[in-house]
Order: sequence, then C-alpha cells, then structure tokens
Amino acid sequence: VAVNKVDLPEANPQKVAQQLTQHELISEEWGGETILVPVSAKTGQGIDRLLEMLLLEAEMLELKADPTKPAQGTVIEARLSSERGSVATLLVQQGTLRVGDVVVVGTLSGRVRALVNDLRQRVKEAVPSSAVEVLGLSGVPKAGDRFIVVPDEKLARTLVEKRQERLADRTVAAPKRITLDELHQRIAEGKLKELKVVLKADVQGSLEAIVQSLSKLDTHGVKLRFIHTGVGDISESDVMLAAASDAVVIGFHVGMDPRVQVQAIAEGVDVRTFQIIYELVTSIQSAIEGLLEPTIEENFLGRAEVKRLFQISKVGIVAGCVVTKGLIRRDATIRIIRGKDRIAEGPLTSLKRVKDDVREVAEGIECGIALQGNVDLQPGDLLEAWDIKKVARKLA
Repeated sequence: VAVNKVDLPEANPQKVAQQLTQHELISEEWGGETILVPVSAKTGQGIDRLLEMLLLEAEMLELKADPTKPAQGTVIEARLSSERGSVATLLVQQGTLRVGDVVVVGTLSGRVRALVNDLRQRVKEAVPSSAVEVLGLSGVPKAGDRFIVVPDEKLARTLVEKRQERLADRTVAAPKRITLDELHQRIAEGKLKELKVVLKADVQGSLEAIVQSLSKLDTHGVKLRFIHTGVGDISESDVMLAAASDAVVIGFHVGMDPRVQVQAIAEGVDVRTFQIIYELVTSIQSAIEGLLEPTIEENFLGRAEVKRLFQISKVGIVAGCVVTKGLIRRDATIRIIRGKDRIAEGPLTSLKRVKDDVREVAEGIECGIALQGNVDLQPGDLLEAWDIKKVARKLA
C-alpha cells in the first residue's frame, strides 16, 4: 500500500495504517503481512522504496510471465476519441502484444493498428507488465474486461458472436432495471437490500411531506435511499439518473413529456405517478415489505429415536426408528440430537411405514427415515421434526 501525500504538514501515516486494519490490511510493523510505503508523488519521496517493495513482493509471489505466448491481459481504461476512434489502455500480463495482432476483448474485436507507450511513443510490441494504448478495436471496451490475442479474424468473429449470444440470453433472463413489481423476486434472489428512489413533486411543500412520510418507512433494516428529489416535471435527466443508479422514479402531481416516456421505456426505468400522497406511500410501503427479511416460525411436531441403521441400495442409510412423541411428517425439517448437542439439520428424503411411503407417522409407531446428504447417524440419536416457515414481515 502506497500512502501518498506524506509531504503535507497534516500527513498522518499511522492514522492511515489504523484505517487500513478495518479492511483486513495489517501493516508489517503491526505484525501483519501488508507493506506500507509512505510516498509523495509531488516530491518523489519514497518512490524508490516503493519500487523495491514491488519487486520484492513480485519475487516472493513468484510472479512470472511467458513473453512467447499470445498476449492476454486486462483493460485499464478506454475512451472514444474524435480523431483516433476507440482508444483502449491495456495491461499486458502474459505474452507479447504486437501491431497487427487480432484481439478479442469482451464482446468486441479488432486488429491492432497502433501501440502507444506511456511516453507517448509508438512501439511495435508490448511485453508483459507493459501498459499501452491500443488503436483498432471495433468499439469501446469496459474497464476490467480481459483481452486475448487469437490467430485470425474468423476465430475472433466466432468468439464475439458466442459472447454476444450469451449476453443477450442473460439480458432476456434478468430484468434490466428494478421495478416495484419485481422487488419481491429480486429480494428472494438475495440481490437487493435497499430501494433507491428519484422523487419529483409539484411544489416544495408536497415534496417535503412525501419525503417525511416515506422516511418513516425506513425501518427494520430496510434502507430507502433518495437518489434525487426535486420540484417539476419528470425529465430526461431524472430517467438517466435512475437508469444509472437502478432506481425507480416516483412523481406526485407532475407530468412527463412523451419523449421522456419513450426514453424510460427504452432504458427499462419504472416510472410511477400519483395524485394522492396516501396512495404513493401505500405503494412504496408494499414494495418495501418485499425487502424485509422474513421472520422464521418454528413449530415442534414430534420426536423419533434411532434404533437401527440399514444400508439400502439407491437410498443409502435408512434409520429404523420409533416415534416417541408427537408425529414425524414427510415435509418436516429434521434435527439430529445426540446427547445435548444438535449434530445436523435437514430435510427428509424418505419416510416409510414397513415398505410403504407415507406422509406422516404417529407416536408409538415404527418407521424408516432417510435424510438428505451424508449424515452421520448412530443408534440412540433423537430425530426431532420441526415445521419451519418463513413469514413475510409487515412494517409497524
């Protein structure tokens, strides 16, 4: 870690070292494995030591590259130049990149027309660890994309077509932007923990009243985040901001130009307008309730004691049991109790009475129980059956 600007009077490298511990980066001085080097990009202080430490770390990690391989690496940044077209800065991590090479990066391809090094000089090749500007790509790649050199343009086109097909499939399968209707599904998939909102109202008084009412819903660990609030009709910039932030646009007593409606549809942004504050708040409340983590309700059903264990082909281990309390149900969650310890928990894969599959077995009756997974059962273990349900929480 390079700790920059140590030439400033208020510089405090020790404070930085303390803050880095919050990210699990412990300096060597404090017994960790992270090298901290105080530097000043302005005066050059510490730069030599930083380079020495980089070389030392590379040697310790045995970082190596083969310059004879076809080049591959990572896009550092990219832009569109009015004079030169697509310009991508690539970090070569393996092999040697040369003028004339066919490159595939993300869903783009192209033939390298020129290489420009960090001194703004044109070069014919770039060896491992070099960062060079590349001209010749068919578009502007994303920072972080991986690039590879392929033998010819035919293979490059084939790879790009397959990647574009996979990207299109993913785009169809997953919604592009968040909508209030899709909140429950997104939360069930674990992809959303907050609702981002762009809020527009007719007057400042209405705006403040809505913000105050909605802020009261920000409870139970659910975050309602206002990306932007303002007075006036819903504009193109509101839609673009929502698209960039994966937010919904809420309007109260405001209009929207038809061109903005077309833009919202094209960007997949959910825009809702309301005429009554109560309806607005109720709609958002319903969406937020989909964000809340469900409560877990557990009901004890019964208990069985393992008497014997049987190895049955195509089934695995089956426990011969006697139900000692309540009942054992086919759809129950089973907890294995050994002494005072809970050994494991999981669903049933089979519940039999003699040779018949049954839905439940009552107290005092023998049964055969097979559990999911490779569970270590022993005679004398207790199998407790629980009915476990997730119940959607409501805001108070």
